[in-house]
Amino acid sequence: MIRARSVSRVVSMGQLIWIASYPKSGNTWVRAFLHNYIRNADAPCDINRLTDLTAADVNAERYARYDQRPASQFSVPDVQRMRPLVHRDLTTLDSTLVFVKTHNARLAVAGVPLITPAVTAGAICIVRDPRDIVVSYSRHMGLSIDDTIAFMAHPQAATGRSDERVFEFLSSWSAHVQSWTSQPDPNVLVVRYEAMASDPEAAFGAQIRWLGQEPPANRLSRAIAFSSFEVMSAQEQANGFRERPANATGPFFGTGQAGHWRAVLSPAQQARIERDHGPMMQRFGYLGRAA
Repeated sequence: MIRARSVSRVVSMGQLIWIASYPKSGNTWVRAFLHNYIRNADAPCDINRLTDLTAADVNAERYARYDQRPASQFSVPDVQRMRPLVHRDLTTLDSTLVFVKTHNARLAVAGVPLITPAVTAGAICIVRDPRDIVVSYSRHMGLSIDDTIAFMAHPQAATGRSDERVFEFLSSWSAHVQSWTSQPDPNVLVVRYEAMASDPEAAFGAQIRWLGQEPPANRLSRAIAFSSFEVMSAQEQANGFRERPANATGPFFGTGQAGHWRAVLSPAQQARIERDHGPMMQRFGYLGRAA
C-alpha cells in the first residue's frame, strides 16, 4: 500500500517519517507533493487517495484492533495506552519508510509520548505564520476568528474525538512548534510554509534531499506543479475532498498565499496573536519583516 522505496533515507531507528504540523500549516500540501514525486505519474495524483502513500495515526479503525468500543467512548488514557501499539502497526505498512500525517505536538499525555520514539525515523515539520493559520483554521473549524485565536493560544488545545478519529493534542501554536523544533535534530527537517510558497524548487527539493535522493529537475518540477493549490482546488471543486470537515465554512484549499492575514485580520486581532506568540514568531522571522 505505502511505497517509499524510491526515496529511502538511511536511518538508525524506526520506520515512521512523520509529516508534522499544526493544522492548516501545509501538511496536505507536503503530502500531495510527496505523493506526486514518489508516484512520478503523468497526471496529478487524486487528492482523495493521499492515504495510499501517507497514513494517519488518528483513524479510529486502527484502534479497533485493541478496543472494540466506538472510538467516541475512548478516554484519553485509553487512547494513549493504544497509541504506541497503533504506531507499531503502522510500521508494517511497508518494509522501508512509512509516511504518517500528524498534528500532535511532540509531547507526552497521560505519561505516554504522542510520537512514539522507538518506531520513529524522523519528521518533516512544517511551520507557518500563525496569523495566516488563524484565517484558514477558522474556516476549517467553522469558528469565528476570535474563537480561533483563543483556541490557538490554549495550552490544552486538542481536537475532539469521534467514532471516526481519536483525539490529537495540539497545545498552543507556540508550544506545538517548540515541541518539534526546540533542539537541533538531523532527523527533523523544519520547513517554513512561506519558503514552499516563495521558492518551491528549493523548499521541496530540500525535502527529497533530506530523504536521501538528489531529485531530477524535471521530476521535481512536475511534482510541484501537480501539487499546486490550483490543481488541488480544481480537484476539490470537481470531486470534493474527504478530509474537509463537515462544519467547514469554505473549501479546504484556499489560495495558499502567504500574508493573506493582512486583508482579513483587524489590528486588534493581529496584536493579540503577536502578543500570544511573539517569541516563537520572532524566532521564525514572522515579526519585523514581511513573512
